[in-house]
Amino acid sequence: MAGAEVKARIRGQALSLGFSDIGFTGTEGASRWGADLDQWLAEGRHGDMGWMETTRDRRARPVDLWSEARGVIVLALSFAPPGDPPPPDRGAICAYARARDYHDTVKPRLKALARWIIQEFGGDVKVFVDTAPVMEKPLAEAAGLGWQGRHTNLVSRRLGGWFVLGEIFTTLELAPDPPAINRCGGCRACVDACPTNALDGTGRLEPRRCLGYLGIEFKGGIPEDLRELWGNRVYGCDACVAACPWNKFARPPRLTDVLPRIEWMMPRLADLAALDEAEFRLFFAGSPVKRLGWGRFLRNVLIAIGNSGCPDLADAAGRHQTDPDPGIAEAAAWAVKRLRPPEG
Repeated sequence: MAGAEVKARIRGQALSLGFSDIGFTGTEGASRWGADLDQWLAEGRHGDMGWMETTRDRRARPVDLWSEARGVIVLALSFAPPGDPPPPDRGAICAYARARDYHDTVKPRLKALARWIIQEFGGDVKVFVDTAPVMEKPLAEAAGLGWQGRHTNLVSRRLGGWFVLGEIFTTLELAPDPPAINRCGGCRACVDACPTNALDGTGRLEPRRCLGYLGIEFKGGIPEDLRELWGNRVYGCDACVAACPWNKFARPPRLTDVLPRIEWMMPRLADLAALDEAEFRLFFAGSPVKRLGWGRFLRNVLIAIGNSGCPDLADAAGRHQTDPDPGIAEAAAWAVKRLRPPEG
């Protein structure tokens, strides 16, 4: 069977399994991937993400993850969000986390496609969903799925910016697709939309000013100069992705397990602040939010309460001022002070 026909059949099977797009590329990577990563690490931009440094050598070239691999199949799954942003007294959860954890929706489909590939064409495979040191965005760009915009996220002509990625490494020799062309042009919508000026306009991000990084990866207290810019976010930030004009081509999810769950769409900040650790784990069972841990999540909620402009929420924050965790207690005191400034 000709290589083009094999790729066409794999594409058809991937789409039938619910994937939104697919591309093919090689395993050698590009020399600039390692150079860019080295510079990023040297500048300390990985912050608390120490694993980015310890896995550096395996990130630069996909073939170093699995020496037998001859090609990479990159898959995209859309999660375009419906509806308007939540009001100030409700918590804002970034779009991908309003549905079931994407690891649990993408990986079974990857495995199903991988089994089908072996059954139909032989060879061997390995699947990855953000669970190994795979440079997903450069791979997806090389496979033609999209390009890295000025916000560093992937942008697709077919899906906008609302999708997650997964990869199948294979021993099959499959011709690579043409790489994607950057089509941002002179647009700076994402740069201008960033609340904390974390984007420099050249495709570089300062994670230590990024609300997405601070709210998910950072374990310390949120810097005071950024708190008023935090808004009502409790998990992640979609500001730069949401601003991209290419989202007009985004496709809403057509799979029930990718649809947002109503209880995670606009949860009340007062209810979130009242959760204890066990209740937090139960409420967010099956959600990426659960991986955050109750302490960091409560820190985020308290900052959001402080920005709500709703004095009625002061009591919800105030009960945490005596928390044994000094970070939580300090965030609670900050929120109360914002909602009930001292008189005089």
